[in-house]
Amino acid sequence: MKNRNTKQKETILSIVNQINTFFTAEDLYNLIKKKDKNVSLATVYRFLNKFKEEGEVYSYLCDRKTVYSKEKKSHCHFICENSGQIIHFEIDNIDFLKNKIPGKITSFQLEVKGICEDCCKKD
Repeated sequence: MKNRNTKQKETILSIVNQINTFFTAEDLYNLIKKKDKNVSLATVYRFLNKFKEEGEVYSYLCDRKTVYSKEKKSHCHFICENSGQIIHFEIDNIDFLKNKIPGKITSFQLEVKGICEDCCKKD
């Protein structure tokens, strides 16, 4: 059992290291199934939790789902209140928060709500 566990861990970590965007456990599972049909979704979740504890991956909440990244990234959304569309965007810095946070910022998750350009054009 130990060898299988190690082989599965290596397979999963190898695929995680090839992903350059945010991903869900299901996304990862679908990629893994192409290499190893014996890996279950439960195994993927178990290893993602272990990788989180070890600092190999980081998790964020996105549209009420957990998404993962191999880098400690900031995760920002703009959510259209009319259409429900979620648009990911990046912020270069959050210097304006430095004096308000009682500590060092290492990453952040931001959700901004409003009306998207497409919906604004319809009004």
